[in-house]
Amino acid sequence: MSAEVEYAEASRVYPGSPEVRAVDKLNLSVPDGEFLVLVGPSGSGKSTALRMLAGLEDVDEGAIHIGSRDVTDLPPKDRDIAMVFQSYALYPHMTVADNMGFALKLRGMSKEDIATRVGDAAKMLDLTKYLDRKPKALSGGQRQRVAMGRAIVREPSVFLMDEPLSNLDAKLRVETRANIAKLQQRLGTTTIYVTHDQVEAMTMGDRVAVLRDGRLQQCDTPRELYENPANAFVAGFIGSPAMNLATLPLADGGVQLGSTVLPVARSVVDAAGSAGLTEIVYGIRPESLRLVPDGGFELVVELVEELGADAYVHGKVGDDRFVVRVDGRTPPRLGDNVRVALRGEGETHAFHPETGERLK
Repeated sequence: MSAEVEYAEASRVYPGSPEVRAVDKLNLSVPDGEFLVLVGPSGSGKSTALRMLAGLEDVDEGAIHIGSRDVTDLPPKDRDIAMVFQSYALYPHMTVADNMGFALKLRGMSKEDIATRVGDAAKMLDLTKYLDRKPKALSGGQRQRVAMGRAIVREPSVFLMDEPLSNLDAKLRVETRANIAKLQQRLGTTTIYVTHDQVEAMTMGDRVAVLRDGRLQQCDTPRELYENPANAFVAGFIGSPAMNLATLPLADGGVQLGSTVLPVARSVVDAAGSAGLTEIVYGIRPESLRLVPDGGFELVVELVEELGADAYVHGKVGDDRFVVRVDGRTPPRLGDNVRVALRGEGETHAFHPETGERLK
């Protein structure tokens, strides 16, 4: 069965004064078999958008389709979806096998067929030896795999995952997200995954949709989001550490930072001129800067994050803060004055200071 998902001008509006548009005219198409990640800060509408698809939140305007079916007003049980929540929501009195097969039992499926499906899913998730245990005898990671197994045995058209790794520790989170991505490729089931963690989004999704205040900012591959953010919000949100963003006055051939002119593309200068701008939001990623013996601009070191192979140097130029990625073996020290230059002219970004939109 085809399982494309489409949000068509879909909105969730909470009444009040003023009304709250938790999701505002969302237009988003997810092809059959794609792993799409919804990401954004707290309150961006990502979980609400997922719950609208699941039938747990009303669609006040617009429509949602799964395949050729309009599911906007269908109850959750008729949508052919399976959802994995942040809380594992397992039945404590049931064994792992019974938890995984409970939805199939409610459907009236035979014990033999349930056992076969549960066995196959357990093998896939490395849970076979835990099938007779109760949830309290499992670790957090094992409980999360049981919750995944409960969704898998249902063989739905669409998997929905709402921050399923938030309760796991950092190491287990990295391991489990790799397992989920691998499992999704193997099953080929359309999957929509919600997270606030942009590193998680970038490492898991075929495409990533960035939301802010209920509105879709950009939806593209992780690489395209990183290299060509559509606006200053996406630029600052995607990437760790975040892109350096500073509002700087235009100068001849570039922008003025202290006593230094940093170059910008001719197309950006033209676009800024056409818009009548005297300043732009200038963006450059920490790895696009380097320490130099002379030239560039001077940075006063206020913090050094030593991470082993790399170090991140935080400092100020006037009122503007910058982060520079450097060799972790020879980082500067707190209080040092260092010289910083661009690695290449093509690695900068420019945005409109009022709208935030990218200047081409």
